[in-house]
Parts: sequence; C-alpha cells; structure tokens
Amino acid sequence: MILVTGATGNTGSALVTELQTSGAGPLRGLTRDPARAMFPEGVEAVAGDLTRTDSLEPVLEGVRSLFLVSRMGPDADILDAAVRAGVEHVVLVSSITVQTHPHLGPAGENSAVERLLKDSGMAWTILRPTQFASNALWWAETIRKRETVRAPYADTGLPTIHPGDIASAARVALTEPGHREQTYALTGPEKITARQQVETIAAVLGREVPFLEISRQEAHREMAGFLGDESADAVLDLTGGDVTNELLMVRDTVFRITGSPARTFHQWATENAAAFH
Repeated sequence: MILVTGATGNTGSALVTELQTSGAGPLRGLTRDPARAMFPEGVEAVAGDLTRTDSLEPVLEGVRSLFLVSRMGPDADILDAAVRAGVEHVVLVSSITVQTHPHLGPAGENSAVERLLKDSGMAWTILRPTQFASNALWWAETIRKRETVRAPYADTGLPTIHPGDIASAARVALTEPGHREQTYALTGPEKITARQQVETIAAVLGREVPFLEISRQEAHREMAGFLGDESADAVLDLTGGDVTNELLMVRDTVFRITGSPARTFHQWATENAAAFH
C-alpha cells in the first residue's frame, strides 16, 4: 500500500495518476475532502489533514510506502505516526535550497525535516526540486485581467521544473529498486527567465501579455504584506537576488531516474493555458 499525501496538489495529483497507470498496486490518496477528489478509478480517497496528525492514524494503517511534501504540517509528528504504523519507506519532497541557500529560513526548515526522516529508522529517498513551473500561476489573475505582469530580476534564468517531473521521479523511487537512501536534485531541462516565462504564456494564449521589470524594493513591498519580511526576502533571493552558480545549474537527474527528458516550461504552459484565459 502506497499513501500519497497532498494528493490533489500539482505534484500529488500527477503522482496518483502515474502510480495508478503503472499498476503500482494498492494506492491511497490523502485529501481533506474525499467527496471532491477526482482520482482515477481504483484509487482509495481517504480523509485526513497533515496539520492534525490524529487524523492520520487510520489512513496510515497498512501503508508501507509514503509520499510526503515537507513543511505541510508538524513533520516530526507525521514521521512518528508513520513509524508507529509500520511504514517502511518515505519519499520526501524537500528543496534544492538545502544545498544552495542553507542560510535561508525555509531551507533550514527543510534540512531539519530531512534529518528527522534519516533518523527515523525508515528507509528514505529525498527529492530536492528547484523552482516549480507552477509558480507562474501567481500571475494568472493578472494575465486573465489583461493587466501588466510585474516581476524583479526579469532576465535571471532558473532551470524551472515541471511538477509532473517531480511526480515521475517520486513514482520511480516508490516502485523501483535502487533509490533508497538517495538524495536527488531535480531541475528542468533549461534555464528560463521571468520575462521568457511570460512570453511563453503569451505565445500559448495567442495574445500579448505586457511585462514590466520592477526593483527588488518594489517587489518586496508588494510581497511582504502577505508573506512577511523574511519570507519575501527569501523568495526574492531565490528568484534572482542571491542566485548561486549551483542553483543555476541544469541537471539531468530527471532523465537518469525516469528515462524520459525533463519537460519544458512551454509544455507546462500549454497544459495549463486555461488558468490564464
């Protein structure tokens, strides 16, 4: 039995579909509202909330492998519940910032979760993706309203990853041998800048999408209101303000794990065009 947490999210939903299509065996998808979950036939939708670990006890019964995204709840308690339930293997989605920006608060938190997992006694596989292509959904409302997309560091390219590639790597790690006690840095196939992302979305939509580069100070003012100062600074560092050579590297890890090339931002934008119409 495999349990996928966050099963209705960008990565979790893709993973559920891949696991079911590949015939991985008994499969559960964790969601707060099973009645609304659109899972493939044969996937058991189970109710639970990672922020309430008491709700996880029944859904972990009989589970041998667990897919978990870090920092979605009290990770120490979640991992303790998994140990008590007899889970043997956890595939954890962490972040590439653990190795590229260890001084940032969120990176330190991810690092701590990785250590908790390694010390738990369960087998582990750690996935460290770079910036998600789906972060472009931050611009969706602006683009739908035909307003100007505003972003700092317009011409700093990052190897943005398609969430489906994280799911593919997780599916392999959950179902095939040779991936336990391994840590994988995952990236997309090419560097792409914020300006290029907006141009790609515009091309997919078949219309112009205006874009304006703004200063870090302007971006910080806009973001701090809903993220807070520290988180806003961290996001700005990772999108261009403190980009290290290591963060900029394109890696072939997705291909080495899955046997398929990493998907492009253009493919993601094409698949998600309805969000921007």
